[in-house]
Amino acid sequence: MSELDLAELMRQAQQMQETMGHLQRSLEQVIVEGSSGAGMVKAKATGGQRIVSIEIDPAALAEDRDMVQDLVVAAVNNALDRAREIAQERMSSMLPPGMIPPGTIPGL
Repeated sequence: MSELDLAELMRQAQQMQETMGHLQRSLEQVIVEGSSGAGMVKAKATGGQRIVSIEIDPAALAEDRDMVQDLVVAAVNNALDRAREIAQERMSSMLPPGMIPPGTIPGL
């Protein structure tokens, strides 16, 4: 590989790194919501997979503690699943055609 090819490869790597940084910053601005118990518990997360709020319907608090805890866990997991989906969609849109997005092949 000539020096020119190496320099071009390094330039492309730097550009991809900058693009990924921009993507990560933009994902922090995206808010998704997950819910459980027919909406009794709602969790909001950023596209960067950080929980920003949890809302519990007062009616849910009348239920037993274990059920409420299960509903919170389910809502949070639902929100995080949606955040991962959005991140994967946005990352896929950046990749060249035919390239497989990271994390889509189990075990790799």
